[in-house]
Amino acid sequence: MRTTVHLLRHGEVYNPEGVLYGRRSGYHLSDLGQRMADRVAEVIGDRDITRVVASPLERAQETAAPLAAARGVDVTTDPRVIESGNVFEGQTFGVGDGVLRKPKAWRHLWNPFRPSWGEPYKEVAARMMAAVYDARDAALGHEAVVISHQLPIWVTRLHVEDRSFLHDPRRRQCTLCSLTSLTFIADVLATVSYSEPAADMLPRKDAAAPFSAGGAHDDDQPPASENAGA
Repeated sequence: MRTTVHLLRHGEVYNPEGVLYGRRSGYHLSDLGQRMADRVAEVIGDRDITRVVASPLERAQETAAPLAAARGVDVTTDPRVIESGNVFEGQTFGVGDGVLRKPKAWRHLWNPFRPSWGEPYKEVAARMMAAVYDARDAALGHEAVVISHQLPIWVTRLHVEDRSFLHDPRRRQCTLCSLTSLTFIADVLATVSYSEPAADMLPRKDAAAPFSAGGAHDDDQPPASENAGA
């Protein structure tokens, strides 16, 4: 029996100050982000999706709403797929104009493997995989969509593909409203694939990222190990 769990990143957020909003409430989709969410519903709304799960944060709930309406299902809120915790939350983050200018921030940067500035990658992978398995079981033989955030989705992909958690954030293959799809045969993860239903709507900075906006590819690859991780 084949079951697919799609990890959907939320759409663009209205954030004129450019802060690292993290788990803070009050950050909603921009007008473009709402259109991106609508596009996702248009593109995959006719698929055999029987369960829609979302992070409790507003941007995830708002991204989930059009798809849930298209499928005629309720949005199930799962706190396990929330954004990763980060000590720099609420601040701008940059070398020349952000928190990195402050020496007191440097003490959080000593270990990129954990990472020392936020929630450990292993903990992120563990909670995300628990949510994925529950979504898989609830949608057995069908498809589920889990709306989450870039870092948790990317860490999940690194985990199932048995890759190191240490990575360059600029090279995450997880643009706005992208789908990282995990397909199971029975309870065994068989393939991982990636697609971008709203690729033509990506903001310029995201469109320039690796694998995005036309450069993206649907790579259908078997993971090295379902239970592997760094």
